[in-house]
Amino acid sequence: MDAAPDKGASERNAVKRADRLRLLVQPAVVLILVVGVLVWAFSRDLTATQQGSITASNLATLIWQHILITAAVVIIVVIIAVPLGTLLTRPGYTRLAPFFVGIANVGAAAPAVGLLVLFYLATRQTGFWIGVLPIAFYSLLPVLRNTILGYQEVDKTLIDAGRGQGMSSMTVLRRLEFPMAVPYILAGLRTSLVLAVGTATLCFLVSAGGLGILIDTGYKLRDNVTLVTGAVLAVSLALFVDWLGALAEQFLGPKGLR
Repeated sequence: MDAAPDKGASERNAVKRADRLRLLVQPAVVLILVVGVLVWAFSRDLTATQQGSITASNLATLIWQHILITAAVVIIVVIIAVPLGTLLTRPGYTRLAPFFVGIANVGAAAPAVGLLVLFYLATRQTGFWIGVLPIAFYSLLPVLRNTILGYQEVDKTLIDAGRGQGMSSMTVLRRLEFPMAVPYILAGLRTSLVLAVGTATLCFLVSAGGLGILIDTGYKLRDNVTLVTGAVLAVSLALFVDWLGALAEQFLGPKGLR
């Protein structure tokens, strides 16, 4: 008698094929969007105001500022959320997890523009870090929650087996628990990356730069060329960092779990 086909395996293979296809298609979409909007913008008869905003050097500067804001946010989130999430899954600290997750929930629930304005009012300062720190607080929850979830999903029999082989608690954490939690952490990081790129468009409010300057200028002057250029570049950057997150999930997790 022939064995029944494994539907679960076929579904997993289909998901993997779809993920691989997305890894190929998404950067192509980003390239088409960027090239398309730049060709469209530079091929038009620009006004004097538009020529001041839509130049190669200005666009490069704004994109670079946006990338720096996003990178700084992600570094801060990883430095805080991964060690904190690890600590909150250790014996004696698990009861503190609801408190810290609740604080992170406040940051995620509050409007990003509200956090920026409140931080500005509290510090009476503007600039790069006044834009970065509130967005880092806003983007903290996905990584913190997924780090905790990743450790909770580790099979306890694996931990017991490691301890039975004479491993210390730190060795079990380093060689068993953390590698098994990495896919969850990367999934949370991918979400935080997209959140950071999207909310970084608001950093112009505190003079931190970024592509939001183009969007704000286009909106205030009713200049659709500048507005569309800034919006499409911001969307393209969000799609690009999401693709980078997908690459990280695909290739940085444990080989046996890919």
